[in-house]
Amino acid sequence: MNRLYEIINEILEDSGLDTIEVFDDSMNLKNDLGMDSLNLAELTVSIEDEFDVDIFKDDMVFTINDIKKKLSE
Repeated sequence: MNRLYEIINEILEDSGLDTIEVFDDSMNLKNDLGMDSLNLAELTVSIEDEFDVDIFKDDMVFTINDIKKKLSE
């Protein structure tokens, strides 16, 4: 999951947001990380490119753990 964390931090950094040093799977993408809809769209595309999984295909994801569950399906 290190690559997932790298992707998240790349998006945060590109948006001028603080990057995360210690990830907690319960972190909310919007509330805790400050991602907006554009960031979430970038996250979706990056994860799909990297892992060939559309994280928003069947349901919404709100936390890092939600993403990890989608990647493990």
